[in-house]
Amino acid sequence: MEGLIMAGQMLLGLSILVGLHEFGHFAAAKYFKIRVDKFYIFFDFLFPLPGVMNFALFKKKIGETEYGLGWFPLGGYVAIHGMIDETQDADSLAAEPQANEFRAKPAWQRLIVMLGGIIMNVITGIVIFSLLTFTYGERYLPAAEARFGVVPSKLGKEIGFQKGDKIVKINGRPFDDFNDIYSPEVILGSNAYYTVDRGGQLLDVPVPNNFMDRLADNGDQRFVEPLDPFRVDQVVPGSPAAKAGLQPDDQILQVGNKPVQFFRDLQEALLENANTVEKPSLLVRFVNWLRGVKPAPQPAEKITPLLVNRGGQNLTLQVRVDEEGKIGFGPRFMLKRSNREYGLLESVPLGTQQAFGVITTQAKAFAKIFRGEASFRKSVGGPIEIAQQYGGKWDWFRFWMLTGMLSMVLAFMNLLPIPALDGGHVVFLLYEMIAGRKPSDKFLENAQKVGMMLILGLMAFVLIINPLLKAFSN
Repeated sequence: MEGLIMAGQMLLGLSILVGLHEFGHFAAAKYFKIRVDKFYIFFDFLFPLPGVMNFALFKKKIGETEYGLGWFPLGGYVAIHGMIDETQDADSLAAEPQANEFRAKPAWQRLIVMLGGIIMNVITGIVIFSLLTFTYGERYLPAAEARFGVVPSKLGKEIGFQKGDKIVKINGRPFDDFNDIYSPEVILGSNAYYTVDRGGQLLDVPVPNNFMDRLADNGDQRFVEPLDPFRVDQVVPGSPAAKAGLQPDDQILQVGNKPVQFFRDLQEALLENANTVEKPSLLVRFVNWLRGVKPAPQPAEKITPLLVNRGGQNLTLQVRVDEEGKIGFGPRFMLKRSNREYGLLESVPLGTQQAFGVITTQAKAFAKIFRGEASFRKSVGGPIEIAQQYGGKWDWFRFWMLTGMLSMVLAFMNLLPIPALDGGHVVFLLYEMIAGRKPSDKFLENAQKVGMMLILGLMAFVLIINPLLKAFSN
């Protein structure tokens, strides 16, 4: 049942986002009096082969446009008359363009049509986050609730924080919200300082004048975090935690021989017990199999005892900690959070900030991948990972939060300058507007094919190769 709920939430969320994305293109095209032949949620063909297995689960023609629900649940499309895309090539557009065709319109109108889907996804994300803020408010940790003190990062230690410090004042004044610690007024201020209670003694921790630069260099905005007791909230199906028998509401008391009280203690203990045995890649194992080379014996994987309290009874579970020091569960933190309520007008700027924060996070993640600081294989996830994020229980707050995040991610990904994505079309249109001439239809068709090859390669990696690599590595 949990699997069905996960799949149902994912399909509903993606259907909403794909439908709104395509509606953005559709509405812009209609506004500029461009003919739209089809508007489909999901594909009515075997993507990316428009002539293979053509049928729809539902379709109805209204005016000049056929609206339908395709059978292939991987995206959707709008067939805009006179545009080279996955449904039309240059040969099909050999005739002179008619007034209601995409290619007959000025470049600025075509640019708006191509940006329509991205704009709609951004608007959707802002609306979702704004309504969530209006409906549920904003949860925050009161400073007085951080009664166990803080745990500093490497940068936090460098400026003088120690584990267990209780921050009681900022610039000599008491404060209410723990997040005030990260306020730009403090980070960018002159002669700023924190006052901490360290073992009953009050001490000042000055903020360095170059602290902003050091934060940027270290990518470490949260240089201290509250020490927070926790319980197990959700266990990821199929994860090492699930295989070991970890359950929601379990309290983890010990990892190996190391006692655990706070979530940071758990993270450190799991990293110490991470499996570091490197297996040959799938390709190497396949080549060796073809050559008849027997695999070298591998050291046994490290299994770590996990002492948990379940309903007042202590149990010992045996878990495999992965190479990143994770076992696959979400924590429920025990420090008492408070809630701020906002009016609708107050919620919009906060929702907008949250929405664009998702794009900022995506951009930073891509930068880390390109710099080689993060693994591309471990950073991307397919439908299974998305469904697992939604979880096996239907929680409307979680559903809309993830859907809002996915809407912004979809906008970001579609803006990438890759042919066959909206961003690729945008690049060619900007070139046309600057150079005063557009690329030939044949060039656009070939660029579309290259882009489709890249997208199909990525899809094959995400849907087939990466799951196999993960399966072989476990």
